Amino acid sequence: MSNSNFVDYVKICCRTGKGGAGSAYLHRDKLTMTGGPQGGDGGRGGHIILKGNRNIWTLLHLKYRKHVIAKPGEPGGKSRSTGKTGEDIILDVPLGTVAKHAETGEVLFEITEHDEEVVLLEGGRGGLGNWHFKSSTAQTPRFAQPGEEGKEEWMILELKVLADVGLVGYPNAGKSTLLSVVSAAKPEIANYPFTTLVPNLGIVDYHDYKSFIMADIPGIIEGAHEGKGIGHRFLRHIERNAALLFMIPVDSDDIREEYDVLLNELKQFNPELLDKRRHLAITKIDMLDDDLIKELDDELKEKLPSDLTYTYISSVSGKGIPALKDALWEIIND
Repeated sequence: MSNSNFVDYVKICCRTGKGGAGSAYLHRDKLTMTGGPQGGDGGRGGHIILKGNRNIWTLLHLKYRKHVIAKPGEPGGKSRSTGKTGEDIILDVPLGTVAKHAETGEVLFEITEHDEEVVLLEGGRGGLGNWHFKSSTAQTPRFAQPGEEGKEEWMILELKVLADVGLVGYPNAGKSTLLSVVSAAKPEIANYPFTTLVPNLGIVDYHDYKSFIMADIPGIIEGAHEGKGIGHRFLRHIERNAALLFMIPVDSDDIREEYDVLLNELKQFNPELLDKRRHLAITKIDMLDDDLIKELDDELKEKLPSDLTYTYISSVSGKGIPALKDALWEIIND
């Protein structure tokens, strides 16, 4: 998934179809010059519908489609025949897409299932034919109802990546390297901060043909919840992960302090993120020998929260990777 092709936010103008007008037809045949009302109802205007598609991962196909316009319904006919419904516009979106009203910011719904269809904006209702208005005092009404106007609204579509495990850490903490080692994903990797500018997904193989999805989220910096760095663009993706893997390099100045900063950024953005299961991976462990690792472990047992599990890993040497997979699998399936 290349950076240029990953789009997780689009703003589109949606215009639904106008409803067809009802018919004011009066029945006529060889024996009847002016019969009773027989005008049919107008057809409904076209809806704009979002449909979940598990085979697409980005909103790229909607990036340059700024206007989405559905067709109007057709007018009613004689013999109470209803006009044809306007053609609906169905937009395929990846799972995890959230629809919002652009003006109010109101969250309308979220698409989470394959083939799930939800109406984003309804088309206008068709007008009623004249036969609906027949009464004891108006036997032959010569009027019908016009169709309802369609709606026009600006909508925002935001993608929140769906994954079992989301990687959380400072820029250059080794998240992309880990993802490239445990899966077939090929994220961009370099020795400088903010190499990753968009989420990358990888499928991690486990024992007995089992697997889980891991998401490499762009790195957090202090103040990210206020929009600093890449800010809210990446934090919303963490909301859709079942578990969080915090990654802190072994050469960090203070592992506990760095963990607390990361945790605080999640809390400030959305306190519910603290309810997710967490595991800590202490990375780049190949930099230390066994004696230093033991000394560090004794220190961490005193400083880290007692309920926080952690694993030492090296994505370069592969040390600790099987144990990390075991820990994550247990957390996901707990």
